[in-house]
Amino acid sequence: MFVIEDEWHAEWIGRYATRGEAHDALRKLASLPWDELPNACPCKSSQTCGRRYHLIEFDTSAGPWQRLEDEPVLDVSAAGTDWLTALPLA
Repeated sequence: MFVIEDEWHAEWIGRYATRGEAHDALRKLASLPWDELPNACPCKSSQTCGRRYHLIEFDTSAGPWQRLEDEPVLDVSAAGTDWLTALPLA
């Protein structure tokens, strides 16, 4: 299973069965305005804050889940959108 997490606010944004589904969701997040949900920050300093989205892969075959990979992928803020990792073409 793949999870998109906002590292700066410790929020899970979504769960996905495949890496491709998670990549599609990240592309959608990148296309949305920084100040609209789900990109809008929950904190009061949203004008100066942002989100750093990580793609985390978990092995869910047994409990507790094992984190296999944790990769910073995308920053979204008032300053703009910054891809930290190149995604495969859709």
